[in-house]
Amino acid sequence: MRAEIILASASPRRRELLEQIGLPFRVIPSSFDESAVKGTEPMALAEALALGKARAVADGVRSGIVIGADTLVVRAGAILGKPRDDADAARMLRLLSGGWHEVVTGIAVIDAASGRERSAREVTRVKMRDLTAAEIAAYVASGEPADKAGAYAIQGLASLFIERIEGCYANVVGLPVFHLAALLREFGIDPLLQSLSTAAGSGMEQYD
Repeated sequence: MRAEIILASASPRRRELLEQIGLPFRVIPSSFDESAVKGTEPMALAEALALGKARAVADGVRSGIVIGADTLVVRAGAILGKPRDDADAARMLRLLSGGWHEVVTGIAVIDAASGRERSAREVTRVKMRDLTAAEIAAYVASGEPADKAGAYAIQGLASLFIERIEGCYANVVGLPVFHLAALLREFGIDPLLQSLSTAAGSGMEQYD
C-alpha cells in the first residue's frame, strides 16, 4: 500500500503544480506560527519555515508523507514575504523594478509514521523590467499581489514584467517540483511512476 501524500499548504499555486504532474495528494493547511522562526539568512530561513510547516501537520496525523514549503523573495539583501497591504505591495514592486532578485523556496518532506525528514532549498534568479508608477498602481489594484511573496505572480499578470529568469520556473511559482521529486524518491516515492500508475487506472484513490 502506497503512503498517502499530504500537502501542508493552502497555497493554490502549490496545489496546481502537484496536480499538473498527476500526483495524488490531499491538503492539510499548516497552523505553524512563522513568527517563531528567527533568522535573516534567506535560504536557511525558507528551509526552517518549510520544516516547521511540515512538522506541524505531521504531528497531527498518524501516517503519510507530508510536504511543506515556504517561498521568499530577496532583493539586495532585503527579504520580501507576502505584502501586508496595497501600500506594502507597491513598495515591494518599486524595490524589484529594474533589477535582479532571487526567489528562494525551502521544501521539506516528512514521513509522519517514522518521523524521518529531509529538507532542501531552491534558488532562482529573476530580472524584472523597469515598471512605471501607473503599472505598479494598476497591478496592485488588480488584487493579484495580495498573497504572493514579493507581491507578484509570475504565472499571472506579472509575467508581463519578467524580462528573464535563471533557474527553475516552478520555484518562482512556489514549489520546485524537480527538487521535490528528488526528495520524494528518498522516501520510496517516484512521482512519475506513481502519476502514470494513477492515470492508468490502477485503482489507487485520488485524494482531494
